Amino acid sequence: MSVVFRADDQPLKARADYWHQVVGDTLARLDLAAPPSLDARDRLRVGEVGPVRVVELSTGESSRATRRRTHISSSDPEVFKIDVQARGHGLIAHGGREARCAPGDFTLVDLSRPCGWANSPAAGLVAVAFPRSLLPAWDLDSLTGVRIAGDDGLGALVSSLALRLPKHLDDADGGRLGTAMLDLLTVVLAERLGDGRSVPPATRRRALLVQIHAYIEQRLSDPALSPRSIAAANFISVRYLHKLFEAEKTTVVASIRRRRLVRCHRDLLDSTLNAVPVSAIATRWGFSSPAHFTRLFRATYGQPPTQVRNP
Repeated sequence: MSVVFRADDQPLKARADYWHQVVGDTLARLDLAAPPSLDARDRLRVGEVGPVRVVELSTGESSRATRRRTHISSSDPEVFKIDVQARGHGLIAHGGREARCAPGDFTLVDLSRPCGWANSPAAGLVAVAFPRSLLPAWDLDSLTGVRIAGDDGLGALVSSLALRLPKHLDDADGGRLGTAMLDLLTVVLAERLGDGRSVPPATRRRALLVQIHAYIEQRLSDPALSPRSIAAANFISVRYLHKLFEAEKTTVVASIRRRRLVRCHRDLLDSTLNAVPVSAIATRWGFSSPAHFTRLFRATYGQPPTQVRNP
């Protein structure tokens, strides 16, 4: 279960102390330079997704925080996190480096070392924290406090998944997303270290599957999407692609078909799209034959697409 805290839950005079305690209890002990005013825009949501803790933080005015050596106890468990900028701009000073992050960018933080944060007004941040032991035993000092771009390659997948995690804090099966988050992050860090061969094979396979699923999602509307095109884009053989999907208990083609049908079903329920012909919706999601689409839709949902549509 997730828990939501708001600065305006408290009277004006008590808000600064309350917010300092809330942020410190959910993220880490720190000094928080509270802005002059705290209001409904200052909001924090925290919960667990499998092996990771997720904190979604929204701020009104600009804010600053510092974790000093005096905040770090020898008895504290070793915890790392990534801070993903959701809105606004942020700066993280860590390990003698400064990471300036735009929306989508993220930074690796070692909470057993001092660090500092600063965010612009109306900023949003998603922090994903986890025990250090869940990452391989690498020396990660050179990667803390470094901006990792969230708009390209695997970094984009890490960013996108992290920003989705708050929506799954109350999902029973959200644990899979937490594990996928760590798998992707492990591969990204390995690439940054130039030591990709040390990634456990199972971790690399799971991360590759996340990458493939993201590729499929982005191209569902393309009628030419196929196992061959997916394999080529991800630099693997078609045979290996099918082998990866054995663990999914489905086939590549069946997965594409199911995702397309779900998108069509969603659009047919959208009353704002009532003027769009059913055949156009089917084409929009990659079905080139209206008759074939109707047969598949009826077999899946028990009725033809025309009967699903809202009046």
